[in-house]
Amino acid sequence: MSIVRVNEFVAAEGKSAELFTFLQTLVPYISGSTGCLSCELLKHQEHADHFMMIERWDCIESHQLAITNYPQEDMQAAMSLFGSPPKGSYYK
Repeated sequence: MSIVRVNEFVAAEGKSAELFTFLQTLVPYISGSTGCLSCELLKHQEHADHFMMIERWDCIESHQLAITNYPQEDMQAAMSLFGSPPKGSYYK
């Protein structure tokens, strides 16, 4: 049975477009990761600084491995774009 990861992001003030661009660059990385079945990035209809990424994985371990393998320097460089810590949860 697959698992769904739902991630919520809020941009720092004035950084909405930059955060969205950064998140768009994550989609091919996530989609190409072993065990990823799908990945979709959504922008809130009324709040331009809110985003959601919905990922479907074969298992939690595959998702966690993909996170571990992502270049940490790229993630650190993007931290100033977040207005609050990203939130994420797994769903069945």
